[in-house]
Amino acid sequence: MTHTTTDRPPRQTSGAVVPVLAFAGIVVAVMQTLLVPVIKDLPQLLGTAPSNATWVLTSTLLSGAVATPIMGRLGDLYGKRRMLILSLAVMVVGALVSALTSDLLMMIVGRTLQGFAMGAIPLGIGLMRDMLPREKLGSAMALMSSSIGVGGGLALPAAALVAQHADWHALFYGAAGLGVLAIGLTLVVVPESPARAEGTFDVLGAIGLSAGLVLFLLPITKGSDWGWTSGTTLGLFAAAAVVLLLWGLMELRVKAPLVDLRTTARPAVLFTNLASIMVGVSFYVVSLVLPQLLQLPKATGYGLGQSMVVAGLLVAPLGLTMMITAPVYARLSAKYGPKFTLILGMLIIAIGYGAGLGLMSAAWQSLVIAVLLGAGIGLAYSSLPALIVGAVPASETGAANGLNTLMRSIGTSVSSAVIGMVLANTANDVGGVAVPTMHGFRVSFLIATAAVAVGLLLALFLPKQQRPSTAAQLRASSEEDANLERAQEALRGFRGRVLDADGAPVARAKVTLIDRRGRQAGTTLSDEDGGYALAVPARGAYVLAAKATGHGPLASSATHTGDERPVDMDLALPSMTVTV
Repeated sequence: MTHTTTDRPPRQTSGAVVPVLAFAGIVVAVMQTLLVPVIKDLPQLLGTAPSNATWVLTSTLLSGAVATPIMGRLGDLYGKRRMLILSLAVMVVGALVSALTSDLLMMIVGRTLQGFAMGAIPLGIGLMRDMLPREKLGSAMALMSSSIGVGGGLALPAAALVAQHADWHALFYGAAGLGVLAIGLTLVVVPESPARAEGTFDVLGAIGLSAGLVLFLLPITKGSDWGWTSGTTLGLFAAAAVVLLLWGLMELRVKAPLVDLRTTARPAVLFTNLASIMVGVSFYVVSLVLPQLLQLPKATGYGLGQSMVVAGLLVAPLGLTMMITAPVYARLSAKYGPKFTLILGMLIIAIGYGAGLGLMSAAWQSLVIAVLLGAGIGLAYSSLPALIVGAVPASETGAANGLNTLMRSIGTSVSSAVIGMVLANTANDVGGVAVPTMHGFRVSFLIATAAVAVGLLLALFLPKQQRPSTAAQLRASSEEDANLERAQEALRGFRGRVLDADGAPVARAKVTLIDRRGRQAGTTLSDEDGGYALAVPARGAYVLAAKATGHGPLASSATHTGDERPVDMDLALPSMTVTV
């Protein structure tokens, strides 16, 4: 069973916490697009075949996918700030390894270490949830979530400028410098979260999930090289299905699993994660299509003939708009809720890709597409952590957001594979060189539009929300506040007061809700008047366990019939003195 320790009040945080965490998120996101400007030159730079050079990109993707849920869970257990610094440190080591070599194998090792840093995104979101006051949480989580796109968008022109005027290894020295700066700022500005999940790390679960993800993502990223119907591709997909199925069965039997699949199966979490895959697909399409369209020579009849740097600058507003969208999201979400902003964001993405079908004949039109898509993707990405945080206990924030970040990574992986295949199959052969066609670009935009349409359909299945003014869980600064206000605003559950043997209120008593299978269903701390409130996930029999320093523990049976009205239940702690 997993518990959350929140007995210590959050430390006072400075106003620099949010920009520092967002900067860390942007730095690790840069690793995903750092080599985009030199992709076509990698075989020559590394002295290897094109099929081998792609491992430099694939290794980063695979390690990032594996790291996000694992680092999220480690952060819940041992401290999110500690794991954030570890992630950044591993990234710095990886960047230095890549900076000092032109050997393919060592480059892959370095890039694998760089991808490990992707776990910083969910860790940053978890830190914000644990420390920030509720009125600042919405826009802060939005900015952190959008940092994936912001970093990717801003990296393109910067990396292009470096690659065009300096040795390509300078890209990695720059990345290492940014990582060191992010570590230093985190050490100085960001305090450690007081929230902890009590329990042990699920080593077998981490190994099983890692193996399953690698077996699944590897054929997705290499399928176009190996052949989608080859024995290797199909065999890896089959192996992934078997490993992930066995992993899931094992996780359902572990007391403190790496990923709580029962929580993940809740409609609010399940449909958010599925929609995240679709948003990830749509985000990566523009990153693959626009730079190529802009740099193709005008002699093709449709290329826009821009330099590498100019192309990067024209795509950069994608990331800048995502950053600007964060405060806009906060206002809209506060009024209408994150489900509304997710749907609105995906509608704007659909409009952007639909308009893009007819806006490919001039450089300025690419700018319009980038701004439109940046606004839509920014709103959609910003909504995802709020939906997740509102649906899981505080003890699972890091792991749950790690899984959501993984879903987005899977979306970008699928997008990369599918769009790469489409562009390759529709390309013209010019002097032995495959040149993408306008038909391929338009088909890619149609695929992105279809993905967004599926995402919109999934978002409509998200559970009906409370009125935004009462959706405290989306803005709560601590677990006890969230649980208390959830139930007090007419959510079904239990509420009452924790009293001592003389009837006096007991403040900061820990009250835990346990379901019929012995699993924790919620936890909170009583307020200064002894009041507590806990929402229930479903009707049925529960046990309310309470304990406080200087009082004996108490366990009391309770049943909820499923009505929307909370059940009133006072808990009287024994008078015996027990140090807990």
